[in-house]
Amino acid sequence: MAFGEPVVGRVDGVEFMIQTLVCKETHWSLEDRGSGPPLLLVHGFPLDHTMWQAQIEPLSARYRVIAPDLPGFGNSRTETSDPLTMEFFADQLAELLGALGVSQPVIFCGLSMGGYVALAFWARHPSRVAQLVLCDTRAAADDETTRRTRELTARRVLTEGTEFLVETMLPKLFAEQTLAERPGDVETIASVIRNTPPESVAGALRGMALRPDRTAELPDITVPATVVVGEHDAITPPEEMDRMAQSMPRATFHLLPGAGHMAPWEQPARFNELMMGSE
Repeated sequence: MAFGEPVVGRVDGVEFMIQTLVCKETHWSLEDRGSGPPLLLVHGFPLDHTMWQAQIEPLSARYRVIAPDLPGFGNSRTETSDPLTMEFFADQLAELLGALGVSQPVIFCGLSMGGYVALAFWARHPSRVAQLVLCDTRAAADDETTRRTRELTARRVLTEGTEFLVETMLPKLFAEQTLAERPGDVETIASVIRNTPPESVAGALRGMALRPDRTAELPDITVPATVVVGEHDAITPPEEMDRMAQSMPRATFHLLPGAGHMAPWEQPARFNELMMGSE
């Protein structure tokens, strides 16, 4: 393990310090702020930790907020090749937490693909989980059609790059109101997608296609769980996430009005209020 020199990042003119850390085969880039119970924020696909910029500073008043770029995304780099499985991400995060000296169980908050990683982390490292926060995600595995689509998209991104993903994904990620009224915020996410390495996009697509169905495991999740979904999420609909919450013994379900699949990004004040009441 070796720490690098902190670097300054910038999103929409706001500067923040990014810590770098070399741990086994991954060169990590992350933000680590605050003190208190550790809160791990794991981004969705094909994004990076900057999707949590509206959460990191406010929540660091109560928590030690750790927001990494997953290996291959943002400024984190890995020597591991395609596919990038959810289990790989989970184990790498466990290594990262150890390298950061986090010994107590964490509140693991993941959005979309980050939620898949959260469930894999719980399955592989249950003693390291104090609470789950599952945002706009699902426990079910891909069906055959979705797996086929992921493979075709992986092949296409390796030959064409990521620009077509911006066009196809943005209408699915955001509520119509967000798309119409917040073009700057939407473009910020579009820029992240555009700059994600095609190899990482393809690897994660194939990794998501390989993930197991964890629906039958949900009743075994006995830690507190907070299940959050945008009212207009077309990718992981509220009805599906409500069923997830009902399957977990200590889960609560929260619908964020006016949001789509990027609920914490679209409704940050509501999400942050919810998280400040968590623990």
